[in-house]
Amino acid sequence: MINYIENEEHKVAILEINRPDQLNALNNSVISAIDRELEDIRQNKTIRSVIIRGVGQKAFVAGADIKEFQEFNQEEARSLSVKGKECLFDKIANFNKPVIACINGYALGGGLELALASHIRIASETAKLGLPECSLGIIPGYGGTQRLGRIIGIGKAMEMILTAQMISAIEAKEIGLVNQITDSENILLKCLEISKLFHRTSPESLSAAIKSINSCFYPGGSAVESEEFAKLFDTLNFQEGVSAFLEKRKPNFNQ
Repeated sequence: MINYIENEEHKVAILEINRPDQLNALNNSVISAIDRELEDIRQNKTIRSVIIRGVGQKAFVAGADIKEFQEFNQEEARSLSVKGKECLFDKIANFNKPVIACINGYALGGGLELALASHIRIASETAKLGLPECSLGIIPGYGGTQRLGRIIGIGKAMEMILTAQMISAIEAKEIGLVNQITDSENILLKCLEISKLFHRTSPESLSAAIKSINSCFYPGGSAVESEEFAKLFDTLNFQEGVSAFLEKRKPNFNQ
């Protein structure tokens, strides 16, 4: 269901959703499996970042597995949304290491919400992205209505969600939904190149930056930034970073 690959050279964990016959659709088993892997990765100091991708060229994740919840009542639907956010989507958004979404094909519904929760999004030239939930009589329930507007603006988010239309990778890049576009054959390589850039930073600063950037959407974000900024002054990696700068050499950060 989930392939775990650790790339030692790039110090990155690659999580592959392996349901190509179902276009890598999310279900409870997939969400739970990713949750478990992330908990292990969180504690693994040799891993500096995470790449999430779907197996095959057709889909990153083409939505949630509708068969699992088509008979749900209101309370079951609420629990599905809340637990999904706790176990996966909010966990990724607030993860202590950078998470890159490698969008190698369709990213629809829950798949796009998974990409939205990630910190950086790289798409193949043939990728298609969208939130089609309104065409099914529901709305995005894994954070899509909250994160999409913050990333691309309320007006465009309204258009995408209310019309339920897919957009191309080119348009997604134009509106800031994805960071970069590359060809399908080299998309993983591009993600690995980005992951290697994190080696130049300290693990504590990356975690603090993610927390501070996320806090900008809420009251008190400026105070969070100041607190995270201050805490880094007590780390050995801050001392190493400053010393390296003054000595005009590359820093050797502790993991």
